[in-house]
Amino acid sequence: MKRLPTLLACSLLAGATASAAGRTASTLRYKPSQDEERPVIVDATIGPQGSDFAMRLKFSKEPFGEECKQRCANLTLFLDTDSSAQSGLHLPSNPKAPENGADLAIVIQGVREYKRQDAPPEVALRVKVRQLGSDATSADAGELLADLNNRQDPERIQTDGNTVYLLVDATSALLPSARKVRVIYHPPGSKALTATVNGMAGATSGRGVQIFKRGNWGRAPDAEGKKPRANSGDNG
Repeated sequence: MKRLPTLLACSLLAGATASAAGRTASTLRYKPSQDEERPVIVDATIGPQGSDFAMRLKFSKEPFGEECKQRCANLTLFLDTDSSAQSGLHLPSNPKAPENGADLAIVIQGVREYKRQDAPPEVALRVKVRQLGSDATSADAGELLADLNNRQDPERIQTDGNTVYLLVDATSALLPSARKVRVIYHPPGSKALTATVNGMAGATSGRGVQIFKRGNWGRAPDAEGKKPRANSGDNG
């Protein structure tokens, strides 16, 4: 699996400045059962970085590639960007589910693409970001904001073994914001995990989490100027 270039070595720091910062505490932690087949998130650190939500996601095993083959990562992280149940996802079948109120759904999938019959499949990590309005009744019902993969969008996604580094654009004019954001992760067969992090309207929203390093601590190269690629089709 491709390793991070030296100039894009990833880390997470907290504090007023990078030089004085210590390591950020994990947002979520999860211990999977021994019989869990697919890679799942075991440690996540999430927070605002500039106009993005920055994430460091550690998986139980490599989330895509030859190790997991047909049983690679397939999960969804939810962000309730205004910590309000009035906006965002509403699940009619379970009105008390922690996912209710989520404004963003981030689907992470390890995929295999067979582009030629006489060639091995191309493997990649795919990330789809959907904005969930108040009329959304499932994670698939929202507007697709981005359809990314680690091969074509290295300024947004980097992988290093079992760890995924991700920047999610939060500049949509219709995305609600507040001082606090709820994070929800529901591992298969387990109770949903929830946590609260600083929001885009928080006093330290641009300084709490730093993901990509290139000379100085800051945004990923070209992340500010590059817009999401147009999606030719939603295949899952």
